[in-house]
Amino acid sequence: MFTHLSERLTRIVKNLTGQGRLTEDNIKDTLREIRLALLEADVALPVVKEFVDHVYVKAIGKEVIESLSPGQVLIKIVHDELVAILGKENATLDLRVQPPAIVLMAGLQGSGKTTTTIKLARWLKEHQQKSVMVVSTDIYRPAAIQQLETLAKTTDTTFFPSSPTQDPVHIAQEAVHAAKNKVIDVVIIDTAGRLHIDNDMMTEIQRIHTATTPIETLFVVDAMTGQDAANTAKAFHETLPLTGVILTKADGDARGGAALSIRQITGAPIKFIGIGEKTDALEPFYPERIASRILGMGDVLTLVEEAERKLDKDKAEKLAKKIKKGKTFDLKDFRDQLCEIHKMGGIMGIMSKLPGMGALPTNVKEQMNDKKLVEIEAIINSMTPKERRFPGLIKGSHKRRISDGSGTSVQAINQLLKQFLVMQKMMQKMSKKGGMMKMMRTMQNRLPFAGNNIPPWRGG
Repeated sequence: MFTHLSERLTRIVKNLTGQGRLTEDNIKDTLREIRLALLEADVALPVVKEFVDHVYVKAIGKEVIESLSPGQVLIKIVHDELVAILGKENATLDLRVQPPAIVLMAGLQGSGKTTTTIKLARWLKEHQQKSVMVVSTDIYRPAAIQQLETLAKTTDTTFFPSSPTQDPVHIAQEAVHAAKNKVIDVVIIDTAGRLHIDNDMMTEIQRIHTATTPIETLFVVDAMTGQDAANTAKAFHETLPLTGVILTKADGDARGGAALSIRQITGAPIKFIGIGEKTDALEPFYPERIASRILGMGDVLTLVEEAERKLDKDKAEKLAKKIKKGKTFDLKDFRDQLCEIHKMGGIMGIMSKLPGMGALPTNVKEQMNDKKLVEIEAIINSMTPKERRFPGLIKGSHKRRISDGSGTSVQAINQLLKQFLVMQKMMQKMSKKGGMMKMMRTMQNRLPFAGNNIPPWRGG
């Protein structure tokens, strides 16, 4: 997400920190680079102009020019202005009504509206402990109704049936009535999409809106359409009173133009972003965290929240106890750790949220390949339980069998065993008094951004 923009801005920021003092000339040079970076990211021109103008006015102030670290002050101004454009703070859903609270989903065909309906239902259930009913009023695509029903079953969400022979407004009203009878907290109405905005579509969704009076009207839009997403959202906002936007496919959006344009153009806040295809791949939109990510400062808060939610705490405690007792860390434990990494979005998913990762050389980033994890997992799965416990037993003939079973080479197995021995030794050191602290200090000193505002590891 925002890969290209982040890389460009990270380079600009790096150049800034090397400046002994700022002048009006080098501020203008820096802003020219930032302007180009934003335009290349497909941010709408009016938004770019306003952004650069605001940063310039703040940057030529006396406190910036005379600051002991003017580069850092200017970076903070850029960061704060990004936050302002993105919406200042997380805009939460307003569900403070007599149940059921009605959420209307609007958007073009192909924006991921039906999938997002289920993602939102799951998020409400897991994070706000709400009971949720979903219903489709898309009578033009029977497959859309079937898709919603199938997804509802996989997430154990209440589904209200509908058919292509019914009137969309009647379907929505019947679903709300059924939710009242079942004392359900939230009804999410998935409406019909079109390949483009047309009068019939707008009239129909207005009728549904009038008949159901939703507390939230959310516009679902594909982030990969860039500033076109913002223009489409504006067209919808002129017809419907949008209360928020959900950006889908944000994980595939390397530019970031949609995220940076929508709030300014429509006035509607981005409330959620979709970051994958799975039904749990939806997260609240935090402007400050996104701005930090764009500037290569990481997003540790989101990473910690994901770890709390997704990682298996029982397994982690068992492994910690095992190592503390001096027992050997084996390949089965290693495989379990790989599974936990997958849950967190893989290596790149984790790395993208760590500070300083944008400054890593391209060749280093290429080595952090999630395909390699899949290969390692296949190799370990092709071993016998005894081989996983005692890797030292694996000899030539065993390696050939494992390589055949995993579809890899003997060289790949040798490389894995060599790397595993290093990790095993690290785990043994961790089990000794002070081992974790020493290991973290060593790792910190080897990090490419060591010493750049990263606090020293204190242990614990």
